[in-house]
Amino acid sequence: MPLSEHEQRMLEQMERALYAEDPKFATALEGSALRTYTRRRVYQAVAGFLVGIALLMAGMVAQQIWVSVVGFLVMLGCAVLAVTGWRKAPKPGEQAAGPPAARQSRQRRSMMDRIEQRWQRRRDEQGQ
Repeated sequence: MPLSEHEQRMLEQMERALYAEDPKFATALEGSALRTYTRRRVYQAVAGFLVGIALLMAGMVAQQIWVSVVGFLVMLGCAVLAVTGWRKAPKPGEQAAGPPAARQSRQRRSMMDRIEQRWQRRRDEQGQ
């Protein structure tokens, strides 16, 4: 459920107060959840890649082509997951300017403005 305008403003005020009071703590909290999620995703992809290699080799040893193909597909899928997870991970020490909620709020406002303009155009078109 999205936040109301008043709740968004209150959240932004609390974030600004946190940044003003303890910027080091606020910066530490900023990307930790995303880093943990992407790190875990990359580790899972690496483990899956190793399982794919094992399947590929087992299929070759047992002379079962379909097992080797499954192993290759598992390797391919896990490699894609690892690369996409790695690209999304924030770099150590990389910080964006300002509180993240303020940036998101600006993006939401511009999106809301576009939606409102479209809604208004539709209402005007239906009224004519």
